[in-house]
Amino acid sequence: MALKRRDLLAGMAGVALAPALARAAATGEPITVGVSGPLTGPAAQYGAQWKRGFDLALDEINGGGGVKGRPIEYVFEDSQSDPRQTVGIAQKFVANPKIIMELGDFASPASMAASPIYQRGKLVQFGFTNSHPDFTKGGDYMWSNSTNQAEEQPWLARYVVKDLGITKPAVLFLNTDWGRTAKDAFVKAATALGGTVVAAEGYLPTEQDFRPTLVRARDAKPDGLVGLSYYADGALIARQARDAGLQLPIVEGTSVYSPKLLELGGPAVEGMHTMSTFFPNDPRPEVQKFVADYRRKYDVDPDSFSAGAYDTMVLVAALCDQFGPTREGMHEGLGKIKDVPSVIYGKVQFSTETRRVPAAHYTFLTVKGGQFTVWDGSKVAG
Repeated sequence: MALKRRDLLAGMAGVALAPALARAAATGEPITVGVSGPLTGPAAQYGAQWKRGFDLALDEINGGGGVKGRPIEYVFEDSQSDPRQTVGIAQKFVANPKIIMELGDFASPASMAASPIYQRGKLVQFGFTNSHPDFTKGGDYMWSNSTNQAEEQPWLARYVVKDLGITKPAVLFLNTDWGRTAKDAFVKAATALGGTVVAAEGYLPTEQDFRPTLVRARDAKPDGLVGLSYYADGALIARQARDAGLQLPIVEGTSVYSPKLLELGGPAVEGMHTMSTFFPNDPRPEVQKFVADYRRKYDVDPDSFSAGAYDTMVLVAALCDQFGPTREGMHEGLGKIKDVPSVIYGKVQFSTETRRVPAAHYTFLTVKGGQFTVWDGSKVAG
């Protein structure tokens, strides 16, 4: 029996899951989406988190009858989040008529390198972790439910300057198009709030020795460090800063929020501040249902990347249900769909102008006792 739309959406929201799962599992011809992302290389943990979120959502969707009796499946191509590899993956996906939509890649530069191919091939590229403001400007087939740096950095700047009292930060940023864009947005926002960025030091994605960078930052006499990093480099920066005796408070953007940061950083990331659009302690019922199901399946807490992947697969199912499981249905539906359940946003719909979800809310966090906890409101400088 095909799963009716109201049952599908209720089940995916986590509020009526048991009745949905009581239906027969989907057995029809699979609906296929392509995923381009990192399963190996420096960003592999992000791809692992994606898979967990995807698989949990598909347990619920396919176990509840799929979309009109058809299960959803995904083909995951390992790009290592390398722009040189995403182009070839894009060509492969565009040429495969079974693939109705592409999800990924992880880093915005990797996605944007492949965007022209998806645009020409009329295959939606859904960059659900792509926060570069220009990602969705690549064409009307580029969409995202990620926040973008133009929105995120003013939140981070307020957290740093006003809430934590760090008025003279030094910024260490990943020297990519994404990192430079984030840095420029942070500096602009921090300056508007009365702060002064005393140093801005870029580093290469392959860099391992941050001591010269940290020395230059220290010599600018900052009252805190702000990192625009991924979890691996963020953890290494913290460790080398502490080893060098640099005891300044460290604040990072949302991209470090991963259990891997705690594992790699150890005691050096204790007291680090960050923020996230998703936190497992959010009391909303749909969040707590998602967290409980995730813990039951994986015996760990979800992070924002697994939550984003879960939300994205829920969106795919809703689009297929309402607009048909075709490339044309995905493209048309993203501009029209409303009120899709989301553990991050509550409900989702897209701006047809930006092809993004309007305005997210952030939770401010600190590492305490080796775990991410909600920031207690205390200043760390000034």
